[in-house]
Amino acid sequence: MTQSNFLIIMSDEHQARAMGCAGHPFVKTPNLDALAARGTRFTDAYTPCPICVPARASFASGRYVHVNRLWDNAMPYTGEPRGWGHALQDAGVPVESIGKLHYRYAEDPAGFDTEHIPMQVVDGVGMVWASIRKEEERVTVENGRMLGDYIGPGESKYTDYDKAVTARTVEWLAERAASADDRPWCLYVGLVAPHFPLVVPQEYYDLYPGESLPEVKLHPNTGYTRHPWVEKQNQMMNSEDSFREPAERLAAMSAYYGLCTWLDHNIGEILKGLEEAGFGDNTTIVYTSDHGDNVGARGLWGKSNLYQESVSVPLILAGPGVSKGTCDTPVSLLDISVTIPAHFGAEFRGDGRSLAEIEAEPADPERPILSEYHAAGAVSGGFMLRKGRWKLNWYVGFPPELFNLHDDPEELFDLAGDPAYSADLARMEAELRKTIDPEAIDAQAFADQAELIERYGGREKALKLGAPAATPPPEIGA
Repeated sequence: MTQSNFLIIMSDEHQARAMGCAGHPFVKTPNLDALAARGTRFTDAYTPCPICVPARASFASGRYVHVNRLWDNAMPYTGEPRGWGHALQDAGVPVESIGKLHYRYAEDPAGFDTEHIPMQVVDGVGMVWASIRKEEERVTVENGRMLGDYIGPGESKYTDYDKAVTARTVEWLAERAASADDRPWCLYVGLVAPHFPLVVPQEYYDLYPGESLPEVKLHPNTGYTRHPWVEKQNQMMNSEDSFREPAERLAAMSAYYGLCTWLDHNIGEILKGLEEAGFGDNTTIVYTSDHGDNVGARGLWGKSNLYQESVSVPLILAGPGVSKGTCDTPVSLLDISVTIPAHFGAEFRGDGRSLAEIEAEPADPERPILSEYHAAGAVSGGFMLRKGRWKLNWYVGFPPELFNLHDDPEELFDLAGDPAYSADLARMEAELRKTIDPEAIDAQAFADQAELIERYGGREKALKLGAPAATPPPEIGA
């Protein structure tokens, strides 16, 4: 076989720093650490959008959210625009998926020859109620339990689903090895951990006792005031205020970190299955996640904002010919979208570059990366630009934020209002506007969402459409 296979493993809501290989002080991820040790870990990787459905649509198509115009969790990918999967199909490369996609329907031509136990949006619709974003029209969920009614040790439909996805992947690899088809293949695997509900098997929960966990940064009870755009976004469903007692908040953190190690265990099982099937030496592997999670920082949970905890993602590339070490060039999920067809020599045009090219070149910290958010809770569009030492969070109708990530990687000090940095702020705004028109994109997003709501019969009907929190997985049998 002259061309290696390609395996993509995408988790859900895995904070980029929550890996041992990323320097986390206590999160245990031995299998991801081993994968990073034999390949390249990208130290500065981002999602094109910090919420599931639009991020995954952009990953599928290789295009920015504002190009797709699939803005939120009610606008799932349908196979348009055509993406990297279609490019592989056109080139005759076998391409299949196992697990979470979060597209519309399994019947849609989304770029896979077969979708095994796919997890899609509810009823092909998604969270239509959250498309109502104008402050005077939207709803806030009082006492909403986004993270799950129960938080702590145990089993959930999500942990059951990840078991099934892992088992089916190992089985698929064995079947492929036994088949007469020796063509190089591409397999996408979608795991749901560490996405809420925050329930994890006892042995993983016990790894992170609540009393041992450090205090989160910038919590409002210490006097920190959230940015007004972030405050309004969080008001839609304030998870921090929904904890029944302080111990439950610690349990949420224990469960989240436990789910990271549970995820790592399942990745280890998949990589073991890859070796046992005889594909270990001729398969290129990418591991990443669709977005991160705040895990209590600033009193925030879930994703849906532009801080590093939410918008940064883990990204590891390993396999034949891949360098060992780290790459500090900023990258995006859109780069993975280009990497996959490039690996097979298939024609494809996206908004990124091949990771294989990027990791082979000298680091380019000045490479600009864009992320954007027009979804649940956002009363206006939010845009992130990462370039060099600077990170700009630009909010339509609100003051911006400016962080020097070289000196302040935890984003503790917003420099946007400091006159000493006015030139840096102006330079970053000009750089953002070289790429996009934030106000025009914001207006387009609201117009498209208003059209969607009318298509479903107006606001009152739209408010009743979609899952209230986590998308339920498919039935996987006894």
